[in-house]
Amino acid sequence: MEILRIVLNIIFVIDCIALTVVVLMQEGKSAGLGVIAGASETYWGKNKGRSMEGGLKKATKIMAFLFIILALVLNMNF
Repeated sequence: MEILRIVLNIIFVIDCIALTVVVLMQEGKSAGLGVIAGASETYWGKNKGRSMEGGLKKATKIMAFLFIILALVLNMNF
């Protein structure tokens, strides 16, 4: 059981570092003056799920879920 705990700790640390990097790579929510001019309805605004920004959001959700699950599992006394 101690080996499993060590492996989970290593995965947890890697997940923490990756989550930090992915969050820092994302752009801010302030859209600037583009919202006033209607630039949010361009091709890139409609297909954000397929862009790099959409991929970063999806990766953040997955890594955050993994972070919570690993934190709960590592907190158990087994």
